[in-house]
Amino acid sequence: MDKILVEGGRPLEGEVRISGAKNAALPILISSLLADGWNTYSNVPDLKDVQSTKNLLSKLGARIETDGDTIRIDTGNVRCHEAPYDLVRKMRASILVLGPLVARLKKAKVSLPGGCAIGARPINLHLKGLARLGAKIELKHGYVEAVADGLHGDEIYLDMPTVTGTENLMMAAVLAEGVTVLKNVACEPEVVALADVLTRMGAKIKGAGTSVITIQGVSMLKPVSVSIIPDRIEAGTFMVSAALTQGDVTLLGCEPDHLEAVIHKLRLSGADITVKDKSIRVKGVDEIVSVDVKTLPYPGFPTDMQAQFMVLMSVASGFSIISETIFENRFIHVSELKRMGADVKISGNTAMITGVPMLSGAPVMASDLRASASLILAGLVAQGTTEVHRVYHLDRGYEAIEHKFARLGAAIRRVKT
Repeated sequence: MDKILVEGGRPLEGEVRISGAKNAALPILISSLLADGWNTYSNVPDLKDVQSTKNLLSKLGARIETDGDTIRIDTGNVRCHEAPYDLVRKMRASILVLGPLVARLKKAKVSLPGGCAIGARPINLHLKGLARLGAKIELKHGYVEAVADGLHGDEIYLDMPTVTGTENLMMAAVLAEGVTVLKNVACEPEVVALADVLTRMGAKIKGAGTSVITIQGVSMLKPVSVSIIPDRIEAGTFMVSAALTQGDVTLLGCEPDHLEAVIHKLRLSGADITVKDKSIRVKGVDEIVSVDVKTLPYPGFPTDMQAQFMVLMSVASGFSIISETIFENRFIHVSELKRMGADVKISGNTAMITGVPMLSGAPVMASDLRASASLILAGLVAQGTTEVHRVYHLDRGYEAIEHKFARLGAAIRRVKT
C-alpha cells in the first residue's frame, strides 16, 4: 500500500493544469448506455473511479477504447442488465447505471452501494423517483431490481437536492414517454454538464442549473463527442495550497464561474486572487485571516472543500467556525489534523478552530478522498515530514496530485510500502 511523504515549508509557485472533473466524467460515461454507436469523451481524468466505471460498462457489454485522456465507448451490444456487488462496492456512483438500464433495457438489477465514511448517502430518492416514472422496484438479497414495460413522464419532488439522484432520474426520463418535471433538484455544474451532453445526444431538457428541470421524452438518442468540464474541487484544492504556503500559483484550464464561493472565502482570508476567462491566479499573504464557513448545496460553499479549508483556518490568525450541513460524518480528518498540532474542537456538525502558528509533521491516516487531500495540504505547511497513509482514497479523485505539487516546488513523493 502506498504512502505519500511531504516535507513542509516550501511556498508553491508556478502553473498547474486542472484535470477533467471526476464527478462529471462518471455520469457522462454512464450516459453512453442510452445511445447505440461510438461515443467519444475527451479530457477524462485518469482515476480509479474512472477505471471502475469502464469495468462496469464492460461487464454490461460495452466496447471501450482508451487513448490518453480520450475514451470511446460503444454500448450497442449491451444486453446485460445486472451490475454486480463486486463492481458496485468499489464506487458509489455505480448506482447511476440504474436509470439508464431501466430506460433502455426495461429492467435493471444493481447491487446496493456499500456504506461511506462521510455518511450513509441513501438512494431512496432515486428509487421513489423511478417508481413515479413507472418502474416496479424491489429490494432482494442486497440488490435493487427494477422492471418497467415502459417509463412515462411524471412530476417528481426530491426531498433534498441530491446530485446522483437528479442525474439518475434525468437519464431515465430522457427516454420516458411524455413530460417529466423534476423539482428541488441539484444545481451543481456536474448536473448541468450531464444535461448538456444528453441534449447533444438529442434529449429535450430545460432548466438544468435551476431547481426545476423539465424533460420531454424522446424515442431514441444518438452518440456524441464531448469534452469533460474541469474539476472544480481539484482547482479549489490547489487554490487553498497557494494561500496556505504563501505561494503564487496560476490554475490553467479551470472554470472560475464554478468556484465563486471558494474564491469569495479565500479573498476574505486575505489571499490575492486574479480571475481570467479560464485561469485563476492565487497569491498567499503573510497573515491568513480567520473566516467562518458553512457548507451548502451549489452555489454554496462545497462540502468537498471543507476539509481543505479547515487546514487553512488551522494556521490562520484568530478563531473560525466551520459548519457541515451536507454529510453527517465529515469531520473524521479532524483527529489527524490534531495529531499535527491543529486546535480544533467538534460539537455536532460544527468545528471550532483556533489558529496556531505552525503545524508539525506526523504520520497520519486518510479516511476518505477529500480528507486525503487535506492531509497533504497540512503537510505542505507543517514543520518536518508528514506521512500520509492509505492514499488509495486519493487516487479515486485526484489525477497525479503528487506530481502536480512537485512541479510547483513541493517536496513530495509517493513511496511503496
